Amino acid sequence: MSTPIDISEDGGVRYLHFGSEWVQGAMRIRRPNALELAYTREMMAGLLLRDAEEWPRTALVIGLGAASLTRFLHHHCPQTRTQVVEIEARVVAAARQFFKLPDEDERLAVHVGDGVRYVMETERKFDLILVDGFDRNARAGALDTAPFYAAARARLSEQGLMSVNLFGRSRGFRSSVDRIITAFDDRAIAFPSCDSGNVVAFGAAGDRIDIPVAELRDRARTLKEKTGLDLGPTVTRLEQAGSLPGGRLIL
Repeated sequence: MSTPIDISEDGGVRYLHFGSEWVQGAMRIRRPNALELAYTREMMAGLLLRDAEEWPRTALVIGLGAASLTRFLHHHCPQTRTQVVEIEARVVAAARQFFKLPDEDERLAVHVGDGVRYVMETERKFDLILVDGFDRNARAGALDTAPFYAAARARLSEQGLMSVNLFGRSRGFRSSVDRIITAFDDRAIAFPSCDSGNVVAFGAAGDRIDIPVAELRDRARTLKEKTGLDLGPTVTRLEQAGSLPGGRLIL
């Protein structure tokens, strides 16, 4: 049976649902290129960890949803070529009709297919891989497995980062983080849970990341001025959670 796709609106925000109360994506109608949901903002925290003027050159988005991450990259990161992989053609159609998915061009390609298979079979390398794929019951399936995470790491460049949306209040949350830590040889970090219960985890490949917290704050201010994306609160939460030992983010 195919998954129902529902659209709702409240307070100037349009939401995507897959036949349940779970919000699969959101867009503020008057600010379509902003990231409305907190976890989507944190998924872009890689912009604090690499040189945001040059990085990412290439991005892979697995799970289109309401196209929030895709719109943000296309609008605010003109240096980036983005490949989207979405398993459900009707989600792509809904994103085009209701969520201002940009037209495909030399900087954006959309492929309807299985994200796990794509990562396993492609020979392309990406600076950034964003994984945000769930079914109507908020299950990630094969996207949350050791073979997938290992394959994703192999597809990262020397500047590569993987960012994954996890449901922090689900029973499998710690197991998911452990799988990422193992696949990335301990070069991984899980951000403290958002109010929604989502947890964003990062895995790093290639060049070592070692950034003092003061520089993280400077980068967050610059990013906010440039794009409107405010990751200052994320840096504060990382500090409060003890995730920056010695006042540095090391990954």
